[in-house]
Order: sequence, then structure tokens, then C-alpha cells
Amino acid sequence: MAAELPPEILTEIFSRLPVISLLRFRSTSKSLKFLIDSYKFINLHLRNSPNRSLILRFKFDIYQLEINDDFSNPGVLVLLIPHNHPFTANSEHNNTLTLIGSCNGLLAMSHGVMAFTHPNAPNEIAIWNPYTGKYRIIPFLPLPIPNILQSDNPNRGCLCVHGFGFDSLSGDYKLLRISYLLDLQNPFYDPHVRLFSLKTNSWKIIPNFPYALYYTRTMGVFVENSSSLHWVASRKIQPFQSDLILAFNLSLETFNEVPLPDEIGEQVNSKSFKIRVADLGGCLCMTVDYKDTKIDVWVMKEYGCRDSWCKLFTVVKSCFDDLPVESLRLLGYSIDGKKVLLRVDVVNLFWYDLESNQVSHFQEDLDLDDAMICVGSLVPPPCEDPTSEKRDDFLSREFKLRL
Repeated sequence: MAAELPPEILTEIFSRLPVISLLRFRSTSKSLKFLIDSYKFINLHLRNSPNRSLILRFKFDIYQLEINDDFSNPGVLVLLIPHNHPFTANSEHNNTLTLIGSCNGLLAMSHGVMAFTHPNAPNEIAIWNPYTGKYRIIPFLPLPIPNILQSDNPNRGCLCVHGFGFDSLSGDYKLLRISYLLDLQNPFYDPHVRLFSLKTNSWKIIPNFPYALYYTRTMGVFVENSSSLHWVASRKIQPFQSDLILAFNLSLETFNEVPLPDEIGEQVNSKSFKIRVADLGGCLCMTVDYKDTKIDVWVMKEYGCRDSWCKLFTVVKSCFDDLPVESLRLLGYSIDGKKVLLRVDVVNLFWYDLESNQVSHFQEDLDLDDAMICVGSLVPPPCEDPTSEKRDDFLSREFKLRL
């Protein structure tokens, strides 16, 4: 009966299967292998993907937790799936592992020695698909170190933050690095901003960065509907005097400021709250932390439009049983879109129910240092010579599925 279905219908059905099933089917016939490896099918599956995972990092280990409807209920025992990641074989006690960001099922992560004491020690970065296991290592770019920091002074070093995302205009994945050189006797030196293109396999200089990042160790937040990375920052001429949302557009390769809601903009100099940014359902999201009382969660429905900011919900801090809510992070929606997954005090995960306005435990006291959502996809880490569209045109014309 399945053989009688048109190829277009069968392709649509296959595009809604989990990655693990597709990888098994891929080895059963040449026809399926050609289909599943094709550029058009990979993009179709990305749009229809039924998989979403919570990627958890504990020290040098990576775990994967599938998010499905069963986990929308509190009290469910969670089974963590350990992962061999690109740097598993290089695990050493003096090395660090950092999750940079996730986009289209690709996870950017860095591995290296502590940056502060070794400003030019190799700090490798991998672009990795945790579902397929494929990855690509980005070439290390040494930092330009001024003479004052050239010595073996133990008080000198650097801070680096990154952001990873997809330039939808050029079809290119890009990595932004903002690095601050410093020593303990001197203020920060001017930051160096570099951009890596996975399509060209090269770094380029991004000039003119008149900003200071408010959270100097926070990675950039990629928002799909803007093709931009985001940080909370302040203008260098008025350091730490006013918070703003700084965006880097991966298509235009320029920095710009995102307008805040009028309600927040009027209070921004009062310093009565702190703001953080996140991605929620492909939209820019902002948490406004009013110290000991509450946290407001805002979503920008139409990117770049000040009037499109909407207050999604408010969390009263007392509902978290005296946990330090200053560390609250938004991770993503549940499958049905009715709940938001929150990370509080690093090791506790909560659901916030948008209908009942209630908070419930998802999982508590997990051993983790970081967490982020990753969609299940077949997207491979891009090569310097991506698969030509010619092959996909041939497949779309000639492919006949036989079962």
C-alpha cells in the first residue's frame, strides 16, 4: 500500500520521522540514502523535525535529554543519555568545555585550557551535530597581544565570548568572537572582534565595537527570525550606566541596538533591575529581574519593532522556595507550546504553565553546569565545498521511492 503513495507524500512522511529512524533507513537502500542525504530533504526535515533535546554539560561530559510530552509533567524520572563529543578523547583535568550555542541542530562548543592564564593557548571550537555525530573543527585564531602582555606575567590573560548562528541570506553558518585582553593592574584593552565563516573557512576583522558587554562570560543568543546574535551591553562612553540589547546581524555583519519596551526604557537608568536575553520559539526574549520581588518575561513578536514587545508572564520569586532566582534562564517551550522550561540555580529545572500561571518542578538537583535546547536534525557541519544544488535537482527529478 505504501508503494502506491506518490513520492512527494512519502517524502513528507519521512521528513517527520526522528533522526535515529532516518539513519537506520538510510542504510537499507540506495534510494533512501540519496533521499535522506539530499539538501532539500535535510531542509524539509529541519522544518518538520519532531525531535528536541536538552543538551546538558557537567564538567567535561555532555548528556542528552529528549523533551517530549511525558516530560511536561512534574515528577517524571529523567534518563540522561551520555554523548561522545568531538573532544571526549582530549579530556584533561586542566581543560574546560563550553557550550557556545545551538542552531538548526548544530551545536558549537569550545575546548581548551583556562583562557585567563593562557591568553594564546589553543582553544579549539567544534561545530557538532549530536544526533548524527558529525563535526568540524574551526581553525584556532591567535590573539594579537600588545607588548605589555607579552611577558609570562601570571596576572595577564584574556576573556573570550562567542556567538554562533546562521546567516539566512548567504546560507552560511558564522561564529563571532569578542576577546578582551587584560591584566590585573590595568583596565580592559580595546576588544578584538573577529568573525568566522564556515563557508569560506576564514576569519575576518569586525571593526568599530564601542560597547562593553554587561555579562563578560555570556555567549551570544542567536534568534532565528533576525539572523542576529544578542548580548546585554552598555556604551563604552558610559560604561555600566545603562543596559541595552546589542545585536550583531550575521547577514549585514554589523552591530546595532535593539529598542527596549517603553516601560523598560523609562526605567533603565534607575538600576532597579537587571535584564538578560534569550531565544524563545525563534523570537527575541528578555527577562527583567526586579531584585527580590519578581521577574518579568518579555517577547518581541516582530523583530526590531519596539511596539511588538509583549509581556508573556511574570514569575514571583517566592514560588521557587528560596532558590537564588538571579540565575533564572529561559530554555524553551514544551512540545504543545503551553509551558516554558526554566533553569533556576543551575541544577533545577522548572516548567512555567502559561495557562495556569503555575510553576512546577521538571527535575531538581541535576549535576550540570550548562544547558541548552537543540533541535534534532540531519544538518551536517558545513564543508568548504558544500554539496551542489545540481545533485539535489537531479534527485528531485529522478528519485523514485521503492518499498
